[in-house]
Order: sequence, then structure tokens, then C-alpha cells
Amino acid sequence: MDILGATLRVYVDDLDKAIPFYEGLAGGPAMRFERGGVEVAAVGCFLLMSGPESQLEVLRKVTATIAVTDVEETQRVLTSLGADVIAGPVPTPAGRNLIARHPDGAIYEYVDRRA
Repeated sequence: MDILGATLRVYVDDLDKAIPFYEGLAGGPAMRFERGGVEVAAVGCFLLMSGPESQLEVLRKVTATIAVTDVEETQRVLTSLGADVIAGPVPTPAGRNLIARHPDGAIYEYVDRRA
């Protein structure tokens, strides 16, 4: 399992207003999509999210998003180390992901860029 990097989760009230700042900061365009009623923009290492508080409340429980080379391999490694996979792997607009609870209780999203 190779960890390629981490994405910082940023919760904003107005995605359209926030995007230009983060595009300037990251030096590239935002990739926008919607998932489960939440508007999302991936900009460099930032993942901007805006939507109903009931949906964001669930997302706030995830500590970080970690990019990996292969979600299935990551699932095997995580479970062998005592983590619980609580969702996925499933396809997303950006690749595949899973959500895992580490033995210390922290919850992370793992994502690869495979179609």
C-alpha cells in the first residue's frame, strides 16, 4: 500500500465564493461534483464541501482523505492491522474510496484514482 498524499477537508458556506481563493492558492482549477446532497470542489490538496448541515455533520467525523494507489490493497492492509472498514470500497466521481475506523477510533477516507 502506497500513501500518495492527504487532502485537507474544508467546510464552507458558499462554494462559489470559496473556489477562486483556493484556485489561486493551489494554482489550478477546481474539479466540481456533487455527492449525497453535498457540493464538492477538489482544488489541489484541498477538498471544499458545502451543503446541508445534516450531511456535513457526518462528513466532519472523517479526519482526513488519504490518496493511495489501490483501495482494495489498502483494505487488506488496514484490516490486517486491526482497522474496521465501515464503508466501501465504492466508485466515486474522483476514483474509488473506502472509509475506515483505525484502532484508535479515528476515521479516515482512503481514495484511489482508478476508474
